[in-house]
Amino acid sequence: MLRQFRPQRSLAKQPISRLLAAWQEPSRSYSIHANAASTAKIQDIDPSKLTITKTKAPKELIPASELVFGRSFTDHMLSIEWTASEGWLAPRITPYQNLSLDPASCVFHYAFECFEGMKAYKDSNGKVRLFRPTKNMERMNKSSARIALPTFDQAAMIKLISQFSQMEERFIPSTKGYSLYLRPTMIGTQKTLGVGPPGSALLYVIASPVGPYYPTGFKAISLEATNYAVRAWPGGVGDKKLGANYAPCIVPQLEAAKRGFHQNLWLFGEEEFVTEVGTMNMFAAIKNKETGQKELITAPLDGTILEGVTRDCVLSLAREKLVPEGWKVLERKYTMKELSEAAQEGRLLEAFGAGTAAIVSPIRNICWKGDMVDCGLRPEEEAGELASKMKNWIEARQYGDEEHEWSYTVPE
Repeated sequence: MLRQFRPQRSLAKQPISRLLAAWQEPSRSYSIHANAASTAKIQDIDPSKLTITKTKAPKELIPASELVFGRSFTDHMLSIEWTASEGWLAPRITPYQNLSLDPASCVFHYAFECFEGMKAYKDSNGKVRLFRPTKNMERMNKSSARIALPTFDQAAMIKLISQFSQMEERFIPSTKGYSLYLRPTMIGTQKTLGVGPPGSALLYVIASPVGPYYPTGFKAISLEATNYAVRAWPGGVGDKKLGANYAPCIVPQLEAAKRGFHQNLWLFGEEEFVTEVGTMNMFAAIKNKETGQKELITAPLDGTILEGVTRDCVLSLAREKLVPEGWKVLERKYTMKELSEAAQEGRLLEAFGAGTAAIVSPIRNICWKGDMVDCGLRPEEEAGELASKMKNWIEARQYGDEEHEWSYTVPE
């Protein structure tokens, strides 16, 4: 198949000095930082133009105890179309419905798709709250720009998501641990088999009432260290929230499940650097071999790690609450061998994953090269002291028990 590209200025016509300068660059960043998908942003998102069409057939609420993550959805959806010639069109809230797309839409052929995962909560007074929505919108703009989709005004989008969340508030369970999972999604919709920036796109938001991500509740999981497949690599798009990053990860997860493990731990390179756990960021609490100081470690944002909102929460809370207690908080590269040695020497205190869906997921052990690495939990324990504290601290702000700037109260 011949790949089609938009015309570019010939390299032969560029000055030799510019080409030599490019070749002689002493270093390069790990990831491309795209500014925007289209420079012709004629009209941005305008919340004042929102139209609402309510459903005539409201759904029955599913009992909170029967909710399965991402299986049931609310009555409505928010959608906004974009074209290269007009910019963002008027936003609409309509009954939840199927999309109508041409079979040649570029999302199907070249994976022009990105998304976010965020939640709406109901506090003790029945008010709806969003948790750090500015972080989600900032990351979505980075993702969309990286794959040549349009960017948008973040404050305007938060306002629309707030209106949508308030409209669906009856679907938000009041019980602690339950919430309304929001899925903002952007897709390229242009009808073309040519490879180039999409001339049209659709941004939409759907919502699903959810309970705890793991049906077993807040219990420790077992991992299989994966070194035969790679989730992300320097210069790639592993630091963006693209649908294309997730499908290739399913087979290794299924392979780990066949061997009795809940998830896989992604390793990278000959050094076997620890990167992420399943679809979560990974944290390890260890005692420093030389100093004995307690350290909370996670991989750095080097272009291979997703810039998790929950990751940022854990780091912020650790610096606020743990550093005064003598902990050291580090974003650095560390290897599976280092974790294994710390476990053998009794210095691996605990480990956990962090992400929007599960918040915090304690880790019991990691299978690595046929050996089981014990992550510090006693047999009767399901979570370490640190993971439990983090979960409680984050939930206190999510549900408004602790008033904090991270919690955004939705206007009624």
